[in-house]
Amino acid sequence: MLPFVRRKSYIELLVIINMTESFLKYKYEKAGQGHLFKYWDTLSEDERQSFASQLSTIQDPAAFLSDVQEAIKYSSSLAESKIYKPLPTSICCSSTIDESKKTLSIWHHEGLKLISQSKVGIILMAGGQGTRLGSSAPKGMYNVGLPSGKSLFQLQCERILKLRQLASEEFSVPSHNVHLPLYIMTSKPTRAATEMFFTKHHNFGLEPNDVIFFNQGILPAVSMDGKQFLLGSKNSIVESPDGNGGLYKALHDNKILDDFHKRSIEHIHAYCVDNILVKVADPVFIGYSAINKYDIATKVVRKQDPSEKVGLIVLDANTNAPCVIEYSEISKELSEMKDPQDPNLLMFRAANIVNHYYNVKFLSEMIPKWISSRKYLPYHIAKKKIKYFDYVTGVTKNPETPNGVKMEQFIFDVFPSVKLSRFGCLEVQRSDEFSPLKNAPGSGSSCPETCRLEFLKRSTNWLLKWGAQVDHKDTLVEVDPSTSYDGEGLQFVKGKLYHDGDIL
Repeated sequence: MLPFVRRKSYIELLVIINMTESFLKYKYEKAGQGHLFKYWDTLSEDERQSFASQLSTIQDPAAFLSDVQEAIKYSSSLAESKIYKPLPTSICCSSTIDESKKTLSIWHHEGLKLISQSKVGIILMAGGQGTRLGSSAPKGMYNVGLPSGKSLFQLQCERILKLRQLASEEFSVPSHNVHLPLYIMTSKPTRAATEMFFTKHHNFGLEPNDVIFFNQGILPAVSMDGKQFLLGSKNSIVESPDGNGGLYKALHDNKILDDFHKRSIEHIHAYCVDNILVKVADPVFIGYSAINKYDIATKVVRKQDPSEKVGLIVLDANTNAPCVIEYSEISKELSEMKDPQDPNLLMFRAANIVNHYYNVKFLSEMIPKWISSRKYLPYHIAKKKIKYFDYVTGVTKNPETPNGVKMEQFIFDVFPSVKLSRFGCLEVQRSDEFSPLKNAPGSGSSCPETCRLEFLKRSTNWLLKWGAQVDHKDTLVEVDPSTSYDGEGLQFVKGKLYHDGDIL
């Protein structure tokens, strides 16, 4: 009987597989995507199952393509009907540049207290590859050329260790009782390499249980007109990560929200891996957000000039809600407008750096709503040169000009769903907190050279403020995160002479 039972189960399994494949074909052909199955009969059983599994992740291909058309229409017309204003300073804006030392100290103390109570978690968005840097490795593994040779991942993890130490000492809590878990959002292309990197380096000193990996979602790429899915091979479609706005669905699907509650985490700091100056779980930011009972808060830096290509945190005057507008959506007149209170400043100057605070209770309540409607998380398009398999000729092609569209969601599109009184905007000093790694070496901006320079400048300025001396005006010294998180505790450098390339 046993062989018969096994044989029967196998046959039943084949029937189920065939029914699933037939249904998939029906769905996609009905959506006008019959070209995907041109080589179906030439595939092996394993190739068919793999392809079917990939196609099954898109529940309704026709609806997805409809969303793509809407995204293309939206991107082709600027939001001219909207009226934008700066966020009202009296309600939700503060600045570490202008704020009193007393207030900053209060915020810092509160944030450090919450960290000492293990009520803070960190989300590191690390789904991007370093392709623009000339590297196929995850961007967090990149070494910008610091004297220490440390990667972005290592610098950020060591800041967490230092912060735990500071909280432990400030509130007399044993360091092993201070937990500051790091949730690392990777993507399909970066997951394995990132995990291997952390394993190889023993999590850079962090406890294994406090390092949690999870993947963001993926979305299919489509033709430039948004009407066809692109094949990557005879048995696959082209896919790419769903953008930083995929964070919310990833938190839900990977049960990260449940883990927040299990660990009694109440406050989250989320940021992008490519900012070498990021203050991970910044106590000032956490304290500022918690004291003011914000549901969401964001850090911004001052826009440098009207032509700088940055998104801006603003108020949608039609809805009285916070939102982000891209540089392409703001008129030349508005971008050049000066602040009537200070003509040296731009009226619209709150540049978005993707550095956010979330109240966990609010996240838990809102994420099911956000991910169930395009109202909150619409698709945006990015026109790209996409390597694809030409099903007509049967040849893989590498286009020299954009030939398709990749879809993504933006993390800030949910901001309008937050009450203005529960939204915070904290301006910080750019030279202290923001130097992104975006472009290839030698490009001159947002590149390894500028990141290295800004990091070392900040470190050197810390030493000079504490009374250290340097042997030349161009000397740059590296202060290790294990030595100082934010320039504190460096009194021992007073009167000492340092040379270019020294590491403390």
